[in-house]
Amino acid sequence: MSDLSRHLPLSNRPSRDETTVSADRRAALAAVVRHADALMSGTLDLDALTSDALNPDAAAQFLAEARLDREFAGRPLPEVADAIAAGGGRSIRALTDAVRAALSLAGDRPVDLDPVTTGSVALYAIGRAPFDRRAVVGGCTLRATDDGWEFGRGPERAAPARQILEFLLALGDEPPPLTTRR
Repeated sequence: MSDLSRHLPLSNRPSRDETTVSADRRAALAAVVRHADALMSGTLDLDALTSDALNPDAAAQFLAEARLDREFAGRPLPEVADAIAAGGGRSIRALTDAVRAALSLAGDRPVDLDPVTTGSVALYAIGRAPFDRRAVVGGCTLRATDDGWEFGRGPERAAPARQILEFLLALGDEPPPLTTRR
């Protein structure tokens, strides 16, 4: 009977250090808030100048969309990021709200989010996306062509992580294109 356990799923897999595994997303959330601050206060050339950058209420709008306004209303984003990083645990839902707000704030400007953040938000969002969006990506493998993550089974839908996130978070209507059969 002892040999049987080798053939069962997840049994006898090689052990590895899992001390860094956590559901706490405060470091990732603080990084997204810092990125939003960089989007608003970064160096802008005149061609890339947008109304978001000129709007003094952009930080307040970001905090409201990220659902952080009740806790951090009126505080500058770097201070908010520091408070989040030093504070208590944060959930994947809070991270998803902040990523959605950052993507909304960015508009056409590029975003530079950590691949672990984009992948975990996509995985979380696929289960909470509106039905029609879940129906489009259901039964497919979603693969981020730029961030190196993928999940799911079936025909592959490959696109940049931002396009996948925008579709799942209802910020864009273009689904990741169907590419191959796995």
